[in-house]
Amino acid sequence: MRDTSLVDFGTALIAIAIIAVLVAAVSYWGTGRIYAGLGREGGLDMTREPPAQASGAEVQEEIRQMLEAKSRRRQARGEPGLDVEAELTALTQTTAAGDPGLRDEVRQLVIARNERRLRQGKEPLDVEAEIERQLRAAGG
Repeated sequence: MRDTSLVDFGTALIAIAIIAVLVAAVSYWGTGRIYAGLGREGGLDMTREPPAQASGAEVQEEIRQMLEAKSRRRQARGEPGLDVEAELTALTQTTAAGDPGLRDEVRQLVIARNERRLRQGKEPLDVEAEIERQLRAAGG
């Protein structure tokens, strides 16, 4: 003889589980729109804006502040402080024009571009002038 209370309990348990899964799926589907709209009306929107470009003076001042802090930490450890102005000049001067490795890479690119231009029937570029132009455009 079968115990009907176990069958009724099992059936009820399965029915409750199915109903719970359906309710969870509907609530999950419905909350996506709610969460997407939160904060937009009150100015608390979480979309990211591109960072503002800092001017050269701001960048110089921030670098100077970091170097001064580094110098103070060194002095607190008993080490000699940094020459902040010399370090700032070394960090911010553009050395791309004086870097022979970079100059060689740019030369190879200009030569390759000239080869493509010749295949296309165009006039080749002046290699040295183009190297200088690209180094200046890159900040060096």
